[in-house]
Amino acid sequence: MHLHDSEMMSASARWDEVLSCLTEAIGPGPRRVVIDGYQHADWFADRLSAALPPGGHEIAVADGTGPPEGGIVVWLRTPPPQHAPHGHHRRDAAIVVDLHDTGWPVIRHIDPALAHHDSWYLAETRAFFAARAAVWDIRFGDDHPAYARAVADLGVPAGGVVVDVGCGTGRALPALRGAAGPTGTVIGLDVTAEMLATARGQGRDRDAHLVLGDARRLPLRAGSVDAVFAAGLITHLPDAAAGLAELARVTAGGGRLALFHPSGRAALAARHGRALEPDEPLAEHRLRDALERTGWSLETYDDPPERFFALATRRSSRPAD
Repeated sequence: MHLHDSEMMSASARWDEVLSCLTEAIGPGPRRVVIDGYQHADWFADRLSAALPPGGHEIAVADGTGPPEGGIVVWLRTPPPQHAPHGHHRRDAAIVVDLHDTGWPVIRHIDPALAHHDSWYLAETRAFFAARAAVWDIRFGDDHPAYARAVADLGVPAGGVVVDVGCGTGRALPALRGAAGPTGTVIGLDVTAEMLATARGQGRDRDAHLVLGDARRLPLRAGSVDAVFAAGLITHLPDAAAGLAELARVTAGGGRLALFHPSGRAALAARHGRALEPDEPLAEHRLRDALERTGWSLETYDDPPERFFALATRRSSRPAD
């Protein structure tokens, strides 16, 4: 595919942003950096090596077939080859870069020991979703019934205040408006302006107030919300427990939280060519513990192939420090 001049400039700027962020995270040498992945490892290693300042860094390349030994591991997330092994090192990598589109790299994880979340999370999350906003509903537009069912299971009180945190293009907003009724308040919040623009283009601003904001720092008063809907949110946050604590902060005692995805965890993992790990953040025991520690009580946990749905209730008492 040939890019127009403006698109080439945009792609070049995106690479500059990513390499600059990685250079700062890796820091001064000498350090061993291992580039690992099923595709593009040699090519990526050359680009990173050219960007790093002189200082004796050792850049090694692995092949995606086993855990690399030592150093800062950079995992390149690309479509896996058929029958690819499911190595644990992908989850243990200090840095993860999405390279499904080699013209638009996006950092998806940096270990906090290398860089604080605030130094990369917002810019990279927006870069990831902005590039997908225009086609999001085309790719996933057939799951509206699943969203409507999840909203019904949330049990939004008529006339109450409900916020869809990470609303994306607003697929849940019509159902949330129907549940809250004409006297209720529905807020759709997302961190990516392009997603909200697509929501407006779909007319979903008629169902909700659309707000540009960060799920980690919600622009809402403490205890001001009766129900929270969060589709696919938690796994995109750099700190799941901190995100749950912020959702608890804005929710009134007895309020409800629905964590939802229109695919079950195992089905979603298989779609991305990986095995489902038993200790992932949304595994029942991990999620229950995180919810309990942040002021929630898990009421329902449902994870069949066709959806993931967890329902929690906000406890009136504050969680222990």
